[in-house]
Amino acid sequence: MAEISAKLVQELRQKTGAGMMDCKKALKETDGDIEKAIDWLRQKGITSAGKKSDRIAAEGLVDTYIQPGSRVGVLIEVNCQTDFVARNDAFKALVKKLAKQAATADSVESLLAQPYIDNESLTVDESIKQLIAQLGENIQLRRFINFALPEGTQGIVDSYIHTGGRVGVLVELNSETESASANEEFQALARNTAMQVAACPNVEYVSVDEIPTEVAEREKEVEMGRDDLANKPQNIKEKIVQGRIEKRLKELTLLDQPFIRDQSISVEDLVKQVKAKVGEDIKVNRFVRFVLGEGIEKQESNFAEEVAAQMGGK
Repeated sequence: MAEISAKLVQELRQKTGAGMMDCKKALKETDGDIEKAIDWLRQKGITSAGKKSDRIAAEGLVDTYIQPGSRVGVLIEVNCQTDFVARNDAFKALVKKLAKQAATADSVESLLAQPYIDNESLTVDESIKQLIAQLGENIQLRRFINFALPEGTQGIVDSYIHTGGRVGVLVELNSETESASANEEFQALARNTAMQVAACPNVEYVSVDEIPTEVAEREKEVEMGRDDLANKPQNIKEKIVQGRIEKRLKELTLLDQPFIRDQSISVEDLVKQVKAKVGEDIKVNRFVRFVLGEGIEKQESNFAEEVAAQMGGK
């Protein structure tokens, strides 16, 4: 059997609008032949039944799940076409359950293939299709990430959801002992850190020393080529550029941001304050932020034309 690559699956999805798992199955059944796979999907009635899957889904919800004990956490984005469906109780329940189930999954594809926790006679993919049929809109499990503290590591995973599920953050903080992880000051720091990340869309790294060398080099190239430095002596130019780069890199790092609840201190200062209170070292280990629909090209449409088309039975 030919190897079924992700690129081949994506190509079939684009041509047919069928779901990911259906495309993969079709390609397996047809030994990777795209044209035969299209016919296979048509024979199964999947392409006609799944026409909603080619509609752009850029609305939806970003949500989180934190496992009891706060050692495992999930950040997930599930998309639909309209804000109306995003507020639907059945859709919200689906997102909650998928977030919980994603705690042990390693990819979107593997999660879609799992038995659904609410009905193990169906896969997650089949359950989503049922809800698509019920609500009449395309629904897509777009992405998720899970954080799990390694065995022997202390700390907590926490999260924050902002603006009604449009922005979500997952953070992991480490401590030296389990008692410190249970400390109220430490837990408040985790929540404040998550809120800080949500409020700082330009932040990509915890600290400057995490920034890859190529990022700093790219910033240097940009600054060295600026028109306002063209006539400066090289040694002066180097000093100005170095200052600008240092400022720019700090703009990308969480610990260098002014704390949102007290602008007189940085996030790094806040961490040091909590270290002193709990009496041991604390580290902000990692974070991730999802913004609903980011990177999805939204389709511009004329509402009046859509209504007229529907009235005409199109």
